[in-house]
Amino acid sequence: MTIQEAQETVDRWIKTTGVRYFNELTNTAILMEEVGEVARIMARKYGEQSFKESEKKIDLADEMADVLWVLICLANQTGINLTDALQKNIDKKNNRDSKRHKENEKLK
Repeated sequence: MTIQEAQETVDRWIKTTGVRYFNELTNTAILMEEVGEVARIMARKYGEQSFKESEKKIDLADEMADVLWVLICLANQTGINLTDALQKNIDKKNNRDSKRHKENEKLK
């Protein structure tokens, strides 16, 4: 699935199954909540915190997909084409960082 197809799929689902989009502020709060879930799982799986017994079946991929879903909702609501935005962001990073990381002594 391309990014554009993902945006179209989410939009179609929201309009047919989800009834309507939550407003942008609500979706921003939901995005923060979902990112927090990913951070909590990362801290437990890869960090020094441990899972509670009831948390052992938590699916990191599903939580990341939740973050992507809400991000796509916000992009759709604000008229952002994520394909174009990502390409522009990659171009910016290529121009800005073309030598920066290669010349960073800490990364050698």
